[in-house]
Amino acid sequence: MAAKLLHRWYRLYRLSSPLCARAHILSAGSKMVMARGPPQTPSAPLTAFSLSRPTDKLSVKEQADRAPPERSELEDIINSASTAEDLLHLEELYAVNANQAAVIISRLSRLVAEKKMDPESILRDVRFQDLLQIIHRQGTQVWNTALVNLFKSLDLLGLERSRPEMRSVEQEVRWRLRRLTFKNLAFLAEHVAASVPKGHPSELLSDVLKHLELRWTEISDVRTVVMLMSKVGPLSPALMERLEDKSLELAEHFTPEDTRRVAVALAIQNRRSIPLLRAISYHLVQKHFTFSTSILLDLAFAYGKLCFHQTQVFQKIAADLHPRVPELSPGDVVRCLKSFAYLKWLNLPLFEAFAQHTVDNAEKYSLVHLSNVVLAFARLNFHPSCRDAFYSTVHRGMDNHLDDLDPYLLLDLVWSLCVLQQAKASHLQKVLEPEFCTRFLDDPSARGHNYRLKLIHINAAACLECADYAGPLLPPEALGSKGLQGGRKPTPLQSSLREVLQVVAGDPAKVRFEVDTDCGWLLDAEMVLNADNQPLPVADFTAPAEAQSEGSKPLPLGARRLAFLGWEFPNFSNRSKDLLGRFAMARRHVQASGFLVVDVPYYEWLDLKSEWQKTAYLKDKMGKAVAEEMAK
Repeated sequence: MAAKLLHRWYRLYRLSSPLCARAHILSAGSKMVMARGPPQTPSAPLTAFSLSRPTDKLSVKEQADRAPPERSELEDIINSASTAEDLLHLEELYAVNANQAAVIISRLSRLVAEKKMDPESILRDVRFQDLLQIIHRQGTQVWNTALVNLFKSLDLLGLERSRPEMRSVEQEVRWRLRRLTFKNLAFLAEHVAASVPKGHPSELLSDVLKHLELRWTEISDVRTVVMLMSKVGPLSPALMERLEDKSLELAEHFTPEDTRRVAVALAIQNRRSIPLLRAISYHLVQKHFTFSTSILLDLAFAYGKLCFHQTQVFQKIAADLHPRVPELSPGDVVRCLKSFAYLKWLNLPLFEAFAQHTVDNAEKYSLVHLSNVVLAFARLNFHPSCRDAFYSTVHRGMDNHLDDLDPYLLLDLVWSLCVLQQAKASHLQKVLEPEFCTRFLDDPSARGHNYRLKLIHINAAACLECADYAGPLLPPEALGSKGLQGGRKPTPLQSSLREVLQVVAGDPAKVRFEVDTDCGWLLDAEMVLNADNQPLPVADFTAPAEAQSEGSKPLPLGARRLAFLGWEFPNFSNRSKDLLGRFAMARRHVQASGFLVVDVPYYEWLDLKSEWQKTAYLKDKMGKAVAEEMAK
């Protein structure tokens, strides 16, 4: 009963309501008009929707937001045109509307790019100017995709941004940003980011970046996120963070090329996104991709630049790259060597192959290439099995060409040869000449301090490891490294070592910490033992190897100087107990200066838990150092 009453009330209300009755009558009239045939003008049909909202007519811009109509015959002709003349002639044959004019211009820009035509002749053509005027007058009728393509095409054709037609198209694009699909928005962002000069403000670019930051969750495909990270991400840190989150979500779908582009984008922007790098590394190892040589080199570069250690990825890169070494150019070899040197990762088969490649293709290696190979080998303290042939190649490349090198690279090269114990007297003389040294000794910057320290190391190598070197040498006032290394905060290992050494010495005067030497190295601690291995007051005795010696007495007969060197985790190669080249040279120089070296590596020290264990460990180390010296 209630349902029947409700139905009768609805019928009475529909007939008695003027608005509903009017809509009903006109809706029926509309159906009769449609039955006669299609309307001749867009405004002919009257619908119930338009009558119920008489003041809300569909704007032309809203029409442009709807799905585009089916392709017309003219658009098929435009796409099949093969010359610019054919396209421009269409403006004379047909009544072209704004959307079709935009499609013609987009097609023109593609032809110019494909056939490498001169765009100036097209821009000056009267028919092209007519197309611009049509778009200028009816810009709101251009569909969204065509509008974005039009803006890019006008830019590529070289139309000046100050032209009224160009400004109107740009303004129309800015008005429609909220209604563009994300694909169109990303396409627009890619073009604008590449076309706007760096450092020049762009309102369109700012608006596009804001919309990307707000709509990043709409990204659904890998290609878009990879493109935005590599080309647009550097312009907006906030957007880059969101793109990293989206990349983490899509990482399992990355192809090798996608992985390369994402890794390189992170490296170039120096963004060490640990979760994303871990995800990329996991999928690189789990999926058995076949990588091209360029992808392998770019991955090595990215991991090296970001200093991200992933041994399984490194092993995969080395295994895939090793059989392809003969095909590499000298530049590729240098790139890979530098990347692995930054990572402190040494793969013996791969590095041996690189050394042999250098020997076999010596004529293709420039002196700069050879210098970078030597720098990488020195950092890792790598000595190839073909060392005679390799160093002969390096020395031949250096002969009579040292003046061609940049002074800083030359100093790095000679220092690296000192690390590898392959420096000749002529090389040492070149960098220790007063005219060459002055620029480094007088440089107060941090970089200048670093190179001054390297000069001191080279000076020490000349004195201690090159018997036939006759000079010149650095002046005495230039020696000593304490002021060049800044105020170093003691590490946990150094602090713990000091505490235990004070217990071993029994008297603060019998041990000295942070000892500066004239060979450019800081000792963590120094002790003097008599013939019975009992500590003596350190300050009482002369120390020829120290930059500032306080004592005046010579060492007693049978006494020995002990230098304690604490080796931290960064002093070693990755996953190895081999010292890096710099620290291997430090140990040699300290030992050659008359000290007995007591090594305290972190991997042994951290295993000792109690003070008693650490004290016994140091006493045992001291006893072994003395016994080894006596056995010689």
